[in-house]
Amino acid sequence: MTATDRAERPGEPHPTPPEMAPAVAEQQLAGKMGIEIIDWNPDRLVGTMPVDGNRQPYGLLHGGANAVLAETLGSWAAGLNAEPGKAVVGLELSCTHHRAALSGLVTGVCTPLHRGRSTATFEIVITDEAGRRTCTARLTCLVRERPPGDAQATPR
Repeated sequence: MTATDRAERPGEPHPTPPEMAPAVAEQQLAGKMGIEIIDWNPDRLVGTMPVDGNRQPYGLLHGGANAVLAETLGSWAAGLNAEPGKAVVGLELSCTHHRAALSGLVTGVCTPLHRGRSTATFEIVITDEAGRRTCTARLTCLVRERPPGDAQATPR
């Protein structure tokens, strides 16, 4: 589903891509943190996460929450870009925290930097509701053969 598809159906919720539904079940970390995918295609994946419930002791969005959002979006983007029969796993994550998020939702926009057969690298820019950049992350994923008998369509 793209923004264009949603424009044709205003007012409909922004569902998670069906092939990724197992990855956002409540028993998964992304579900527990309130991460929702709101737009996706192979060139851009967008997700949101609430600040509430993901704070550190001083009341700010936890830096680790930014990392979880970044790795979630980058891993899903890598899965969307991987060839059939491939699985992706995070290999390296780097986050630079620019400013604090205090309330509302943060939005991550994930774009590919490299889409190879064995590795894929993505940049994830996280902003607050005012559009101010709060974090910049880079995730590299390993793309490998899916283990025999693994019917999962997405990374775990």
